[in-house]
Amino acid sequence: MVRRSQLFLATFTLFISLESMGSFSATFTITNNCDYTVWPGILSNAGTAVLATTGFSLNKGESRTLDVPAAWSGRLWGRTLCTTDTTTGNFACGTGDCGSNNIECSGGGAIPPATLAEFTLSGNDNKDFYDVSLVDGYNLPMAVVPQGGGGNNCTAAGCLVQLNGACPAELKVVMSSESVACRSACDAFGSPQYCCKGDYGNSNICKPTVYSEFFKNACPRAYSYAYDDATSTFTCSSGTEYSITFCPSTTREMTGKDPEAAAALPLINDTMVFLGGNQINLASMTAMGCAVPLWLTITLVFATWLLLQRRF
Repeated sequence: MVRRSQLFLATFTLFISLESMGSFSATFTITNNCDYTVWPGILSNAGTAVLATTGFSLNKGESRTLDVPAAWSGRLWGRTLCTTDTTTGNFACGTGDCGSNNIECSGGGAIPPATLAEFTLSGNDNKDFYDVSLVDGYNLPMAVVPQGGGGNNCTAAGCLVQLNGACPAELKVVMSSESVACRSACDAFGSPQYCCKGDYGNSNICKPTVYSEFFKNACPRAYSYAYDDATSTFTCSSGTEYSITFCPSTTREMTGKDPEAAAALPLINDTMVFLGGNQINLASMTAMGCAVPLWLTITLVFATWLLLQRRF
């Protein structure tokens, strides 16, 4: 009887250990390769844990690593041309400002236009979903590159091209005679056909426009309008680490109205094989960063307990 109790205790410990494997966190390594200071802003979605910081500064060449809890979802962007008012002490940015009057955004989102990196970690089928979006406009180049994740679509996302100079005149944001950002057509004109709202609120009716195609031709691995899902959403196994870079080293200046498409983002893990359903085992799931499902854990513990009952 004592031995049976000891074995059951060991089995229960295994149960707790397996469950803890499903609560891992990821890390975001955020790097500024721009020739100027960038102030990243972070907004967690409703019902999601707030990260340890919601805004900070990165000088040229600096990096910062953030721990991100499992099942986190939210967005991250770069603010530029930021200053602190010497009279009021308020902090404000020329692009990507979050309206908090501080470096920390504290629940404030990016005021368009701003290039956004969007994440849903540990989503459907225990996968991470991520993208770089220009739906709210553009203010600087950005790339999201997964590190060590698995999946057929676990690859780099982003926009490597400097678009501000080539931005259509009607979309340009100009400060001191310099184009510093590029608005979306939705933000600039507010029309339903550009915003995919009202009668245009479904993918069968809301189609690419000349403006969204400007963004898509330059940045084929970034969202250009609301229903640009097919070529713009990427997935990795849960637990993948992510490198987020402002002004990636391959950034090119876009100068012509009909320029060559952006340099291709590097394919990551393009030859990696993701385990199919008939190959699942706990060791491989853990090694690939996949959370062990609760039902599987309980089934294994119960089966072990039944075997112990029969044996002793």
